[in-house]
Amino acid sequence: MPTEKKISSAGDCISAMVDGSELKKVRSNSRIYHRYFLLDADMQSLRWEPSKKESEKAKIDVKTIKEVRTGKNTDTFRTNGTYDQISEDCAFSVIFGENYESLDLVANTADVANIWVTGLRYLISYGKHTLNMIQSSQNNMRSSWLGELFDEADGNNSKRVTICAAVQLVKNLSPGLKNVKIELKFKELHKAKDIAGSDVTKEEFVEVFHDLCTRPEIYFLFVQFSSNKEFLDTKDLMIFLEAEQGMAQVSEDTSLEVIQKYEPSKEGQLKGWLSLDGFTNYIMSPECHIFDPEHKIVCQDMGQPMSHYYINASHNTYLIEDQFRGPSDVTGYIRALKMGCRSVELDVWDGPDNEPVIYTGHTMTSQIVFRSVIDVVNKYAFVASEFPLLLCLENHCSLKQQRVMFQHLKKILGDKMYFDSPKPEDCYLPSPSELKGKILLKGKKLSTTCTASEGEVTDEDEGAEMSQRMSIESTEQQTIAPKKFQLSKDLSDLVTLCKSVEFKDFPTSFQSQKHWELCSFNEVFASRCASDFPGDFVNYNKKFLARVYPSPMRIDSSNMNPQDFWKCGCQIVSMNYQTPGLMMDLNIGWFRQNGNCGYVLRPAIMREQVSYFSANTKDSVPGVSPQLLHIKIISGQNFPKPKGSGAKGDVVDPYVYVEIHGIPADCAEQRTKTVNQNGDNPLFDESFEFQINLPELAMVRFVVLDDDYIGDEFIGQYTIPFECLQPGFRHIPLQSLTGEVLPHTLLFVHVAITNRRGGGKPHKRGLSVRKGKRSREYASMRVLLIKAVDDVFKTAILPLREATDLRENMQNAIVSFKELCGLSAVANLKQCILALSPRLTGPDTNPLLVFNLADQYPNLEPQGLLPEVLKKVVTTYDMVIQTSKTLLETSEGVYDRILQTQKAAMEFHENLHDLATKEGLKGRKLHKAVESFTWNITILKGQADLLKHAKSEVQENLKQIHYAALTCNLSKGGAAGGSSGSESKGRRSLESIPEKATREEEITGEDN
Repeated sequence: MPTEKKISSAGDCISAMVDGSELKKVRSNSRIYHRYFLLDADMQSLRWEPSKKESEKAKIDVKTIKEVRTGKNTDTFRTNGTYDQISEDCAFSVIFGENYESLDLVANTADVANIWVTGLRYLISYGKHTLNMIQSSQNNMRSSWLGELFDEADGNNSKRVTICAAVQLVKNLSPGLKNVKIELKFKELHKAKDIAGSDVTKEEFVEVFHDLCTRPEIYFLFVQFSSNKEFLDTKDLMIFLEAEQGMAQVSEDTSLEVIQKYEPSKEGQLKGWLSLDGFTNYIMSPECHIFDPEHKIVCQDMGQPMSHYYINASHNTYLIEDQFRGPSDVTGYIRALKMGCRSVELDVWDGPDNEPVIYTGHTMTSQIVFRSVIDVVNKYAFVASEFPLLLCLENHCSLKQQRVMFQHLKKILGDKMYFDSPKPEDCYLPSPSELKGKILLKGKKLSTTCTASEGEVTDEDEGAEMSQRMSIESTEQQTIAPKKFQLSKDLSDLVTLCKSVEFKDFPTSFQSQKHWELCSFNEVFASRCASDFPGDFVNYNKKFLARVYPSPMRIDSSNMNPQDFWKCGCQIVSMNYQTPGLMMDLNIGWFRQNGNCGYVLRPAIMREQVSYFSANTKDSVPGVSPQLLHIKIISGQNFPKPKGSGAKGDVVDPYVYVEIHGIPADCAEQRTKTVNQNGDNPLFDESFEFQINLPELAMVRFVVLDDDYIGDEFIGQYTIPFECLQPGFRHIPLQSLTGEVLPHTLLFVHVAITNRRGGGKPHKRGLSVRKGKRSREYASMRVLLIKAVDDVFKTAILPLREATDLRENMQNAIVSFKELCGLSAVANLKQCILALSPRLTGPDTNPLLVFNLADQYPNLEPQGLLPEVLKKVVTTYDMVIQTSKTLLETSEGVYDRILQTQKAAMEFHENLHDLATKEGLKGRKLHKAVESFTWNITILKGQADLLKHAKSEVQENLKQIHYAALTCNLSKGGAAGGSSGSESKGRRSLESIPEKATREEEITGEDN
């Protein structure tokens, strides 16, 4: 099929279908046949050849086609042995005849599949009148507003404008296009039509705009929702916003606001219609950005102890190049603080003229005056964030210059410094909210028994570590013992909540470390702790702050992977801000999720006093519901040539990597094919699926590279926390290697998040999906070998099984219903009802089935005799309602029983060691019993949460069914049409949907 011509209308699709194309015909017996399919010139039938059937039988009459499904969503596809090898984006099915038979096809590209789906849907709607319909509505709205723009540019009414003016007009409408490309298009058009002169007419301007600015992938999306018109009305747009974009509480007024804001034609604005160009404007607007705007402001609980947050931290903030010879500059501090950094480092040494200076000792880095850095800190400390700033002080000064440091800190920072001593009765540090606008000094501190004006402490010298490493490399073996130095009491007293202490081992820390004491870990040692003692490291970080700094070997200022330490709960992972790349992308992306305030609340499983989590888990996390992330990379826009690469001229051969960063079980990557020689508007159309076991710690990174035989080169990237993803069709603004937004450089994607076993925010994760046939998995309790405790945990076995059955019965019923509706796992119930609605309407447009919205649970009621196909729909739908009703009505009792077991077990927590000792457990068995106890408590909390989330999922599903029934005019006891006029009546009947989360504890659970 000739797809070089840009497809941008139903007419283009019909023409391409008449020309025909090769498609693969799929049969349930795993056989696949290559056939040439074409549409008869009279558009009455779809034919294929070669065929063993007579030519009159190797065809389907268009008038017998019931629907066209996208993806692998028929029984034939599902039972085919090559299911996994068939691309979801290239597959589609033609459902025809009274028995709803399916012709299952696979195109060579997603583009070709889209052409057939769009063309066939038009034919179903308009039959032999299709061409008339297409011609009557052929881009009238586009032509009129482009004509007006042209007339404005044609000031002297000569019916022509200069080629420069025409190029600028197109450029204004699509700023990402290159002037050279637009000009070339006009010249090609003139040459093809044998036109002399370079001036441009209105018709030529419209034609070039049509060729350059129509995006086929957006057109194919547009016609899915336009009811086969060349525009979206308010109702069409409403369905798109709710069903695809996950927007809540949408009315036709919402649609009108979008139309008024993005529709360029006056006709569209007056009639409430959104044209393809208006729809393109909307889809490319910030409203359709992949990043959830809720996370652009502080959106997390900031009242937890400081040890419960990740803190954005900089290493050797004063350096702007490498660690050994690079220059030092105050701009390092300005840049870090403006980026939301909340922990900066000051390596202070004696300087000339009794003024302390900052640089890395034992190296050749240049020096900056301490006072000028404190001036900068005072000016920029709270520009990007109001939450506390840590000054990590590495003090190497004489007592004389320490007094100067003290004076500068007191005089310049004044009341911003936090002076209050920790309260002995507290077990945790204060919260970021309590410390707003305060600067905390982290450093060495004299003993409370010291009464003199100075005292002796051990030196902290990370620069000496590096110098030692450099010497070892040059074969001079040295060992530097910890040095002692004199510390001024005045300076010591400025350190209150962040006293630097040396880490010995976890048992010592658990026994004697105070909550205001902070240990610094060399990256190598921290990695060893993470691999040898993953559980202890996580538990340590529940109470104490841990700072991890880069290995002294990183003299080039390269960065460690912060996720290696975040997964252990380490709060302060110090990054070399001056070095761009993957690791810094992860750090910047991670801290975006809470208004870029420099603090991110850690996952609950890492904060709760009794919870089981191992940083090295390569499996699902107990008590956390795995999520399935479905990402379709659709297309790209305006990819620039990588900087410094000249081997291929201006040619770009892009491909996309999708990377998942998180706990080891979640780390994965997938790549698209390469699109050759197209950086302007490459089409990828490839779908990927990732299982995310700990969503709260996962990040998604999109990387675009230029495929080059010499070495693939970086074009752009975007990194986003999993929790910030918006579902639906989204644009991603790509960033350069150094973090700047690349102008007009975008990736177009579709995002859906589904559950494997329920749970999550309804608008993001309220979808159920069944992954193949598998035996039911039940959460298990571990045996402690402490009889009294084991007997308590045994009481949870039955309610845990019941909870799993309630959830999975409901989810399996929904998956069966989705399959019957011809939709994939990523669909929601609103989309299911919309897809089903044509089947539920008879030939006289009267409904064969209606939803009775008067009842708590919307029942499907036949309006006469039903064909077998619809009887199956009713049976499957009834199972959805029945399992949903059972869950809503019995989940509360099951939830209470699980929580009762948890509460009873927690009574043993404080005396667990004594009980274990009485049972004769010691050493490894004792450790195992404690671990099993935390495992069981985590399972109980997690399973109770999953049941609570499943209840939310059911309530959301019932609402979706309700609204969809109104929208499709398939309701009884509710208003028709779902228009703004019917809104109040439709919403009012929702009060009957049970949301009886009656007691406070059911809503909140137990959240420490």
